[in-house]
Amino acid sequence: MILNTKKFTKEFLKSLLKLIIAGVFIGILKKYDELIACILILKIIHNIYIEIVLPKQNKNWILLIGMLLTGFGGIVGETWGVVNGYWEYHVVTKAIPLWVPFAWMLAFHFLYKLERNLIPLLEDQSQKNKIILAIILALILPAFGEVVTIYLGVWTYYWPYQILGVPLYAFLCLLFVHMLVYVILHFICKRYKINDIVYH
Repeated sequence: MILNTKKFTKEFLKSLLKLIIAGVFIGILKKYDELIACILILKIIHNIYIEIVLPKQNKNWILLIGMLLTGFGGIVGETWGVVNGYWEYHVVTKAIPLWVPFAWMLAFHFLYKLERNLIPLLEDQSQKNKIILAIILALILPAFGEVVTIYLGVWTYYWPYQILGVPLYAFLCLLFVHMLVYVILHFICKRYKINDIVYH
């Protein structure tokens, strides 16, 4: 049950708009691999400054760990997919554009921040409900962002059973990476008694 449906819907729609803007940005600049990478790195530095450097206490190290884990998992998955011919990036001279790991890192931050904003709006903030919310968001939002970039010619999937250019396997892979990171961060928070609203 959601305590404030209006605010919940507003947060969700705002996140969809951000994804569209990010997808259009990458689609328009897809030829300028290094430029996209530099802009995404600057955004990551900004996020780290706001969440870790600036606060005198309650520095959000979970955010940094999550971004690094997701960036690593993302690049492993991307390498596997491209090498095996499951998808292909267009316009760039490299098999995997330079900006890809940074996009994965920002995808983590995006989902984390959204979950952090939505969880207080749940009537029952149990771990079970947090996991259900994380699964729903990880299934819908990353794939939605991919639809925008696919239609702007950034890459193509060659797997079958596609919905708007995104195959069922891609939904499952995206969910797997995000939930694997979720589980790791949950255990880190539990082990070190870190009171994080999303993972503990």
